[in-house]
This record gives sequence, structure tokens and C-alpha cells, in this order.
Amino acid sequence: MRTRITEILKIKYPIIQGGLAYLGYAELAAAVSNAGGLGQITAATLRTPEKLRNAIHKVRKLTGKPFGVNFAIARYNGRYEELLEVAIEEKVPAISISGGNPQPVFERIKGENIRTLVLVAGTRQAQKAEQLGADAVIAVGQEGGGHLGRDDIGGMLLIPRVADEVSIPVIAGGGIGDGRGLLAALSLGAEGIQMGTRFIATKECIHAHEKYKQAIVHAKETDTVVIKRTLGAPGRVLKNRFALNIMEREQEGASYEDLKEMISGSANCNYIYDGNEEKGYAWAGQVVGLIHTIPTVQELFDEMMHTAEKGLSRLDHIMKEQTHRSS
Repeated sequence: MRTRITEILKIKYPIIQGGLAYLGYAELAAAVSNAGGLGQITAATLRTPEKLRNAIHKVRKLTGKPFGVNFAIARYNGRYEELLEVAIEEKVPAISISGGNPQPVFERIKGENIRTLVLVAGTRQAQKAEQLGADAVIAVGQEGGGHLGRDDIGGMLLIPRVADEVSIPVIAGGGIGDGRGLLAALSLGAEGIQMGTRFIATKECIHAHEKYKQAIVHAKETDTVVIKRTLGAPGRVLKNRFALNIMEREQEGASYEDLKEMISGSANCNYIYDGNEEKGYAWAGQVVGLIHTIPTVQELFDEMMHTAEKGLSRLDHIMKEQTHRSS
């Protein structure tokens, strides 16, 4: 499978692992890269330059394939420079940038041989990223898990809109978890996909608690909710009593200070690390409705390619039938 994304990133398949907070470690990143995609480690999770450097070295021991480092800028409160310096010093193949203005990052890495992917939720952000010199943008629809855009634009509209407005490649995210999603994204004008929730429910996502994985497997597409909307930072999570309590507090007019403990990283870790859903929340997209297994990453890729090929054959048959009837 060859697109501009596979060419730019030097990967076999145009499949990117999202920057999963507290879960984007070396083991998962290496598994995704070894399967033919682009795995990523998450800098914000590692927090210190030493831990990030160690994680980069570990990925390189586990794979000789390209990988990336995700920088969710907002999580650093403006203090990400030391981590970025490590990524530059270690000559990582790619970085992805989300949750803030990427301009300072571009200014610092100018002249470095690092591929850049910028997460966007609208056309203006995508155009700005292209102007700054991004190699590609990741357009994430409101179906996605984790933090989302504020305009509630679904992927079916967002992806072709962004593809129409920029000349650099578009990577589609949000609501994608199988080969059908890959084929649909390519049909909409994207040249690759990013998946987050789907990679949590894999064997190599070793830091995710089994209760979290099982919750994803058993959830329906209606089993997620959006929290923090009133705080201007909407994010999609699994529906549980804890998340509903956050939403109720928001509806009552609670401020950030009122909610900061409930929406903290510690509360997130209570669920995803310890399986304690009574005291925490867990990010997840609506794609949970399509996830029914916990395969290895390689098994997931094999199934995706098989499903995409079947879907392509089906479309080819439909189009040939239409051509035959027209003639």
C-alpha cells in the first residue's frame, strides 16, 4: 500500500498509532512499527528528559523501523522544550503535535530531519499547519476518543473538507478501527489513518488494565460521553458513573477549580492502570462499537488489510456492474 504518508514516513502501511496518554510506551510503539505502521511514544506521559531518552532507546532495541514521539503541548503548561531537545538529539524520525500552537516547535526543529504531523479539528488549523511547514495533518472527527475539537464535526465531513483545503497529505482519525475505516478514509481523500482506542485493546498495550480493555470490547457505540465541554476542552470517555458525575457537576456550573481533581491525570490512571472505575475515567472513542477482540498488533494489521481488500473488491464489483448497466 503506497501513499504519500507511507513515502514520507517510510512505513509499509499508512496507519499511525495515536499519542495515547499514559499508554504510549515503547512496547506498543515498537509493535505498531514492526507491523508496518508508525508507532509513537508519548512525551507527556514520560515527563522527564531522562525517561523520554530511555524510552526512545528502548523502542530502538525493539524495532529497527521508523517511530514517532507525540507532544501534546497543552499538557506541559508551556514547558516541553527539554523533552523536545531530547527528541532532536536522538534524531527521532517523526513527531506529532497536538493540543496547542505548534509554531514554537516548528521554529526549533527547522533544519532538522524530523517529519512533522499536526493534529487538527478544522480547516483553519490545517491551513496554518501547512503554512508552518507540517509534512501532514491528522484530521480528527468528533467520534474520536480523548480531547476533541469544539465544533463537533464528524469525520465524514471533516476529512474531505480538510483534504480540499491543504496540499499536504491528510491522515484521518476518529471512529476508525478496522479495514473498512481505512478504505473509507482513503476514499474521502485521506492518505492514511490514525487509531487510538483500537490500539488500547491489543495485547502489546501492556500498561492498560484488563478491565479497561474489556470495557472497550463490551461497549457499544452509545457507551461514550463527552466531558469538560463547559471548560472549553471537550474529551470523549467511556460512560461510567464517574464520568456522568463530572457532567452533572458541569451542568451545575462547576469551575475548573471545582473539577480539577475529578478530571486529573491521577483520576484517569485510577481507571486505566488500576481498573478502579469508581474513582476514575478512561478515554475512548465511539469506535468501541466496532471493537470485539484483543489481538496482537500484527493480528490486527493482518485483519485490517484482509478486510480492506474485501471491501475494495466489493466496490470494484459494484462499479463494474454500474458501468455495464450504463453501457
